[in-house]
Amino acid sequence: MALGVLNSQVKNSLSGSVFFDRGSIEEQAPPPPLRSYLCLTIFTCFCPAYPVNIVALVFSIMSRNSYAYGDYDGSRRLGRNALYVAVASIIIGLLIIAISCIVHFTTMDF
Repeated sequence: MALGVLNSQVKNSLSGSVFFDRGSIEEQAPPPPLRSYLCLTIFTCFCPAYPVNIVALVFSIMSRNSYAYGDYDGSRRLGRNALYVAVASIIIGLLIIAISCIVHFTTMDF
């Protein structure tokens, strides 16, 4: 009777060896998808807001490194920061381009 009170995850095979029942052990969920926005941050490096571009690229690379080490929450947070800084870099770059075009075309001598 005492042998029937074994752990439900452990089963005996016909040869007498003990093995774990894989159906009763909870399988780990796959890791969440990586959102580092590396392509976007590389694209922002062509905008004329250089210090902000580099910060976005660094956040993106740090996000990929955190994902590789298994820190999924940190990777998600750094990826979100990379997205925000990349969007800010695009907006700042477009503003710089627009202001330089306005200044150039309004100060031309005809």
